[in-house]
Parts: sequence; structure tokens; C-alpha cells
Amino acid sequence: MIEANWLIFIAALLVGIAVAYWLFVHGTKPPRRDRRPDVLDEGAAPAQRNQALIDAPPAAQVDAPVHIDPPAMAGTMAGIGEVIAVAAQEEVDNLAPEPAPETVPEVAGAGEADDLRKIKGLGPKMLTLLTSLGITRYEQIAAWSDAELDELDTKLGSFAGRPRRDNWVEQAKLLAGGDTGAYEAKFGKL
Repeated sequence: MIEANWLIFIAALLVGIAVAYWLFVHGTKPPRRDRRPDVLDEGAAPAQRNQALIDAPPAAQVDAPVHIDPPAMAGTMAGIGEVIAVAAQEEVDNLAPEPAPETVPEVAGAGEADDLRKIKGLGPKMLTLLTSLGITRYEQIAAWSDAELDELDTKLGSFAGRPRRDNWVEQAKLLAGGDTGAYEAKFGKL
């Protein structure tokens, strides 16, 4: 029977292979996500766990030396890597550091600094960075606009995007107003 209808058999086989290939290719793609889940979507417990990890002291502290002395004869008997390292160190030693003026938005506020670590997602490293930028009060953070947040992101390095992602402005508004009930209802226990 196959000998008489071999052309139909090959055509049916090719159609079957094409359908199987289409099902394999289109059946293995993961669904596209329009929104990335956030820890605050899961409730207060994961947010509290993450805040505890942020607040915890670092496991190891390594103090790098400020100046590394090159070995004797580094300029004449060394390999190319040592020569480059010595030249780079000399350039660093010759630079006179000038502090750049910071233009981070701030709101003038009299009084002592607030405990900014009550804001979820703001740990000791970020607190040190914000303090160096002159940000110490909830009112300052609550007054930030989108343009000011964009400008701040350029100074945050690996923390860029965190103020928006963790809704710092909204948290700061609630904390500055003293509305702990609304704050705890939305962001978890203080």
C-alpha cells in the first residue's frame, strides 16, 4: 500500500513534522511578564526580613591601604603590569582631590535629623550616602519631584532606582506627617 501511495505518505509525514516543530517552538516559550513582582507585593513579612538584612552589619570589613609602595627596581626590572601599576599609583598620588559641589535637592528644615532608616529599603549604607548629600529629614525626601529623583539616581550607583521602587517619597510623607497607622497599613510595621 505504501508503494502505491508513497507521494501521499511523504507529504503527510512532512506536514506532521511541520506541525510537531511548530508545537515544540511555540509551546516552550515562557509567558511574557509586563510587571516584575516586588517584595512589597508579598506583604510585610518579606519586607521586614529584607530590612533586617539591610540593617545588619557587614560580615567582613576590609580596609584597603591608601598607598601601595612598589617593589624596589619596579621601574627597570618589572613586567609591564607592574610598570603600569606604579605609573597609575603615581598619578593617583599626584592628584589633588577637590570635592565636587553636590546639587542634591533638599528642603531647609530646622531641627535634628530624623531616623531615615524607618523608610523601608533604606539601610546603613544608603543612610551614610544620603547624610553625605545633606539629606537628614523626612520632609526633604517627601518634597522630591521626579526630576530630583532622576538627579539623585545618578549619585546612588548600585542603589539607583531604589527610591522609586520602594516608594520613599510616599513613605517619607506619611512619616513626616506622623501618620503611623496609614504607614503601617501600607508598608508594614515600623
